[in-house]
Formats: sequence, structure tokens, C-alpha cells
Amino acid sequence: MATATIRRPALLVDPLPLENGDELHASEFLRRYESMDDVRKAELIEGAVHMPSPVRADMHAKPDGLIQTWLGTYAIANNLESYPNATLLLDSENTFQPDAILCTKPRTGGRVWLNKKGYLCGSPEFICEIAASTASIDLHAKLRVYRRHAISEYLVWRTAEQEVDWFVLEDEEYIRLAPGKDGKIRSRVFRGLVLDVKALLKLDGAKVLDALKK
Repeated sequence: MATATIRRPALLVDPLPLENGDELHASEFLRRYESMDDVRKAELIEGAVHMPSPVRADMHAKPDGLIQTWLGTYAIANNLESYPNATLLLDSENTFQPDAILCTKPRTGGRVWLNKKGYLCGSPEFICEIAASTASIDLHAKLRVYRRHAISEYLVWRTAEQEVDWFVLEDEEYIRLAPGKDGKIRSRVFRGLVLDVKALLKLDGAKVLDALKK
């Protein structure tokens, strides 16, 4: 007796579009993400797809521009790399797109490197995320992943709450760096990377950049 062959219906779209909550491997996440020209940001966090809401100018875009200017200025002066909103491959369940990355030059065998497609891989020394509040995944799920991957310093600017959290890795745990008496926080990894917190919260770009010169 002949055995009937069961044929599965072909996918109408291949690859399928990303959807919030999809559980995917990093390779499949990137395959779908690369096919979606209309999606500007998507992340894979602990195996689940996260697609952020539209970006507000006051709470995110303007602060993001100031952070990029601050880190970009420092990177140029110190022969480092500054990556705005670059996709970062951490492991098979975590592919992030941090607001800003500061790191040494990518190289084979280094802390960071570029894969064949040009994606950044590894554990950058410094990452910055801009969040609305402490309820954000930036201070929960993503913080735990960054800690696990030994990101040396992690800065979260909580724009709605007018607060800055600068974490440094010590004994596999993150501790917060407090501003000095002058109101500035100084990196323990990159000498001369100084943040005037009050100037940042006031969006005073001139003073933020001036702190790098002293």
C-alpha cells in the first residue's frame, strides 16, 4: 500500500519578519533582521526578540546625540573606536544594539573583533544605554548579560529620572561609581574619560566636552 506524502505549505514569506517575543537563535535573528529594511532597531535578549517603541526626541534622540559626541571626541583623541547603535554579537541568545560602544580597535584575538559580515563581536570595554527609568530592561536583563560577558564599564542614563548610573565590574559584580566632589565621574578603564554629570543632565554639550580636556 502506497504511503501518502504529507507536504507542508510553503512559507509565504521567507525569512519571516521579526515579532516582539519571538524566541530565536542569534543566527536566525540576524537572518530575519537583515531582511527587514524598515526596522531600525531590534535586539535578541536571552533568546527573545525585543523591538523598541518609536524614539522620542527629548527623552532619547537628543541625549543620544550628546553621548555620541562625547564618546566620539574621546575616541578620536585616544585612537579608540566609538560605535553608535552598532549590532553587538555576544552569544547565541544575545545580540544587542547598544546606544553607544567605546572600545579598543577590533582585532583577532582581542576583546572585540569583526566577523565576516562586519558585525562587532566580543566584550567591549565600555557600553552606554539611554533609558527612560529604572523599569527599563537596560537596568535588568541587559545589565545581567553585560555583567556575564565582563563588560568592564556600563553607563545608563535615565533621562526621565534625571539620573546617571555608571557601573564598573569588580569581582564579577557591578558597583556604581559615584561622582567626585567636583560632580564628575572618571572611568577606571579609559584614562581621561571624564563625565560632568550636571552638565550632561542639563544637555550642556560644551561643558561635557570641556571635562575631557582637564
